[in-house]
Amino acid sequence: MDYFSLCLEIFCLIGQSVIHIIFSSRLTGKKRKIEDFAIYFFLLCLIEWFFKPFFFSEIFAIGAQLIVLYGMNCLKMGNRSSVSCVIAILTIYITQLSFGIINSVEGMVFPCLIGNPMLYLLLLLATLTAFLISVCCYETVLKVLSLIEGHHTPFIGLLLFPGFFFFATEFYILNTSYHFVPSMLSSVEIGKHMMLLLLQVLGLVAFFCSLYAYRGICQGFQTQAMLDSLTEAARVQKIYVAEAQIRYNQTKGFRHDIKNHLSVLDGLLNSGKWEEGKSYLRKLEKVSDSLTFPCQTGNPVVDILLGEKLGMAKAKGIRTEVFLLLPQFCDVDDFDLCVIFANAMDNAIHACQWLHEEKFIQITGEQQGDFYRLTFENACLDEPLPPVGTGLSNIRTVAEKYHGTMLIEKVENRFSLHVLLDISLHPKSISIQKSCNYF
Repeated sequence: MDYFSLCLEIFCLIGQSVIHIIFSSRLTGKKRKIEDFAIYFFLLCLIEWFFKPFFFSEIFAIGAQLIVLYGMNCLKMGNRSSVSCVIAILTIYITQLSFGIINSVEGMVFPCLIGNPMLYLLLLLATLTAFLISVCCYETVLKVLSLIEGHHTPFIGLLLFPGFFFFATEFYILNTSYHFVPSMLSSVEIGKHMMLLLLQVLGLVAFFCSLYAYRGICQGFQTQAMLDSLTEAARVQKIYVAEAQIRYNQTKGFRHDIKNHLSVLDGLLNSGKWEEGKSYLRKLEKVSDSLTFPCQTGNPVVDILLGEKLGMAKAKGIRTEVFLLLPQFCDVDDFDLCVIFANAMDNAIHACQWLHEEKFIQITGEQQGDFYRLTFENACLDEPLPPVGTGLSNIRTVAEKYHGTMLIEKVENRFSLHVLLDISLHPKSISIQKSCNYF
């Protein structure tokens, strides 16, 4: 091997090390370190040196490179096995494809330049062009696909089989058609390279079509999951509304009959029937208790929902505090309020149930000018924030519907969810803080 070939090979290994690590880290949202580039470059050099003398060395070398890139993603970047496998195949396939396209062009042009000093410059430009094609392909993949943890990537294996097929096809083309460069060109050779170039371009198009199809599948599953969640939420909210209406009618009937109850109680007391009067009074207290809510927020539907959720929290030993009075005479839909409170309480209860120390949930509400702010705070494990799930996504959707926003924050073992709703288009209401402790 001459010095030019050696330098060109080292340059290719350095270029692959840089673009492979950068692409893998950007695709998964993981941080990259200088040592990652150094380790990967060293391993690529080791593979190139070790497998060079072997028969079918290209097969062993490319297999080892797949394993190394898979290991870098798994061990150094902490990606899941399935994700690491897909990244390794896609990354090396794009590099192979880029050099394969350039090889097709070289096969049609370079035999005419053998012995010409310009050949070295053209080889260097061809290599740079191959890397440029790789970078363009990587950027396109990043716009279409994201494998960041928490993103909806169901059935990641769907990318594995088409990706491996494209990879194997390109590997076969490279190792059967470009092993030897003919010393002179014929019309047959030119036609062969043109056909190979067309096949590789079509393979690239098919590859990106597969990525777009996979993204569509993911979005379809995500939309279906959100639709199922909203359908279930709507069903539950209808139950809350119906129960609130029943409670309202019962309370209305009790108030209508209160004079009769007081007359009966007065008669018993005037007749000296103290025990009967006490018994009748206890019955009235039970009826009155059954018509009240643990918290009175000013919205009967939210009162019903909170009554159920606070009961669940009490059963799990969670201390709860509510300081809240919702705005009156504003057009915030009961369904939207229930989406906020139901998802926020479910998440808070789920976070608390894994704790052994003090468990608490605190809900506060406050009007600030033209906005109303709801704050849900709860105890949680001292771990990094989890990805935003369907519940928080639904809350954000409701907040944006009322020109507001959602903010989450975590300080040690305390998680806070803030929901801001714009009520400027609705009649102003006075927000009075009311406390309800429930344990």
